[in-house]
Amino acid sequence: MNNKTKISFTLFLIMSLVFVFILGIVAFNTKNYGLQSAQKRAEAVANVVKFGLTAHMVNGTMDKREQFIHQVETLEQMNRIWLVRAPSVIAQYGKGLNNEVPQDKMDEEVVSSSKMNKTHADDFFANSTFRMTIPYIATQNGVINCLDCHDAKVGDTLGAISIEMDINDLRSYGISILGYVAVFALIMIIFILVFVNRLIGPYLHIFDSIKGVMQEANDGDYSHRIINIKEGEAKEVSKWVNTLLEKLQATMEEIENKIEIFLTNQKNINKDPLIQMKNTVSRLSDIYKFRKAIEHDERIEEVYVRFAQVLREKFDLKDFNFIEADLISKENSIVHAEKEILCEATKQCRADRTNTVVDSCLFSNACPQMLASDDTVSYLCLPYSISNELDFIISIVTLNEEESQRIRLLVPSINDYIDAAKPEIVSKKLTQILEKSSRTDAPTGLYNRKYLEESIELITSQAKRSEIAYGILMVDIDHFKMINDTYGHDVGDEAIRVISRTLEESIRNSDSVVRFGGEEFIVLLYNCNEEAVIEIAEKIRNAFGAKKIPSPQGSFSKTISIGASIYPTQSDSFWKCIKYADVALYAAKNGGRNRSVLFEETLLKDNELEDDF
Repeated sequence: MNNKTKISFTLFLIMSLVFVFILGIVAFNTKNYGLQSAQKRAEAVANVVKFGLTAHMVNGTMDKREQFIHQVETLEQMNRIWLVRAPSVIAQYGKGLNNEVPQDKMDEEVVSSSKMNKTHADDFFANSTFRMTIPYIATQNGVINCLDCHDAKVGDTLGAISIEMDINDLRSYGISILGYVAVFALIMIIFILVFVNRLIGPYLHIFDSIKGVMQEANDGDYSHRIINIKEGEAKEVSKWVNTLLEKLQATMEEIENKIEIFLTNQKNINKDPLIQMKNTVSRLSDIYKFRKAIEHDERIEEVYVRFAQVLREKFDLKDFNFIEADLISKENSIVHAEKEILCEATKQCRADRTNTVVDSCLFSNACPQMLASDDTVSYLCLPYSISNELDFIISIVTLNEEESQRIRLLVPSINDYIDAAKPEIVSKKLTQILEKSSRTDAPTGLYNRKYLEESIELITSQAKRSEIAYGILMVDIDHFKMINDTYGHDVGDEAIRVISRTLEESIRNSDSVVRFGGEEFIVLLYNCNEEAVIEIAEKIRNAFGAKKIPSPQGSFSKTISIGASIYPTQSDSFWKCIKYADVALYAAKNGGRNRSVLFEETLLKDNELEDDF
C-alpha cells in the first residue's frame, strides 16, 4: 500500500468517524427535541383537562366529564387519555364512572410520589408513542379552592391524568433531518477526498518514488530513478534527485576504478558501493601512511618491525615470522620472529620454492620444514617476489580453523602492504648489502666487530620481546702465535679461514659468527639454553680438531678453547655477557686448553671483573 492510498484511507476513516459522530449528535438532539415537544404538548393538554374538570366540578356537571375527555382525545396525535383518583378521593367519592383507578405501575408511582413521570416507545416498524402521567396537587390559592370539595390538605395528591400520544410525525421529522445531514456529509466527504487527492496526489506520488529509489540506494543499488512525474514542482524535484543519483553513481564508479589499480582485488563483503568505496579509501589511506612512515626508516630491519606492528595491531596476528630468500646465494634467513620459530625455513621453504601459498588447512603437514607436528597448529605461508634477487615469505601460525579462515580473508590487504613496502625493501636491502660489506671481515667473510656493536640493540630488544636467550661463545685458536712463527703468516691466515668455515658449518642459519679480533671469534646462538650452548661449543671444538691445516711443510691440526655465557640469564647487559664469555675462555686456557667452559660466578676473582662494569 503506497502513501497516497494510506493517506486516502486514513482520511476516509477519520471523516467516516466524524460523519458517524455528527449523525449521532443530530439523531440525539432531534430525538430530544421531539420528546421535549411531545412533553410540552402533553403538559398543555393536561392543563386543559385539569381546567375543564375543575369547571365541570364547579358547575356540577362532573357526570359529563367523560364526554369532555373523549373530545380531548380527538385532538391530533392524541391516542388515549384517562383519569386516576388518589386513594383519599376514592374513599370520599368512590372509583368514578369509568373505574378511575391506577391502571399500571406508572400511575401508582405518580399518585404515591406526587411527581410527574414520562416514557416513550420507539419501534422502527410500528408506531412510536409518548406516555406522560401528571399528578393533580390540592391547592387553595386563586379562585378555585380544592379544599372546599375534598377532604385533603394543601399539597396532597388528588389524582393524576395519563396521556398517551402518537409521535410518529416527530420520528419522521428526525429521520428526514438525519437523511439530509447524511447526504450533505457524504457529499462533503467525497468532495474533500477528491480535493485532497488532487492537491497532495503529486507530492505523495513523488514521495513514494523517492522512497523506493532511496530504499534501493540504501541496499546498495544506485541505478534506480524517479519516473512518471510529468508536471508541477514534483517534476522539478524528481529531476534534481535523478541528477544527484546519476552524479553519485558516476563518481563512485570512477573513483572505484581508479583506486582499484593501487590495491589488490578483494571480495566485496558489503553490497553498498558507497560503503565499499569508503572502506577502499580507508585501506588506501592506511597504506599511504605506512609507506610514508617506512620511507623515513633508515634500515630494512626497521621496515620489518613496522610491518610486524601492522600485522599485530591492524590484523590482530599473534604468531608470525618474516623470512628472506636470497635468490643469488640460495640462502634463507629469518629476519623477524614474533614468537618461537616453528619451521626450518632457513634450509628450504616450500612457499618460496613453489611460489604459492602453503596452507595446512588445505592439506595437513603440507610443508616438511614445519617443526610443529601437533594437528591443532595450523600455518599459512605467503610468498612475495620483491626483486630479481630477493623473495620475502610471511609464515603465520594459528591455533584453530576459524583463525586460519579469518587470516585467509586478510591476505589481499596484507598483499597491499607488501606492494607498498617493496620499493623501500629493495632500496634498504641494497643499503644493507653495502653496509654489510663494511661490517664484514674481508679475509673470512664473517661479520666484524662493527657489526656486533650495531646489532646489540636489535638483539637485546628481540630477546626481551620474544623472551628468548642468546648463547655467546668466545672462540680462540690455541697457540696461534706458534703457527705464524713456525709456518709463516700465510699459513696463519689459512688457519683463520679454516676455523671460520668450521664455525659456519657447525651453527644454524639463525646463529651468527663475528671475527672479534685476530684469532678470536664470537658466536651468537639464537634461542639457546645452557645445555645447547655447551653442546654446540663441543661440536665446534671437535670439528675444528678434526680439520687439517695445509702448509708447505705438510698439513697439521690445531685445537681451540671456548668460553660461553648466556644472555640475559647471566646478566641483563649484553657486553657484560661477552666479558663473561671471555672470562670463561680465560679459564679454559688456564685449564689446559682444548676445552669448552660455561661461565660461572666462581670464575670471578676478588670482584675485579665486576669493578670494570
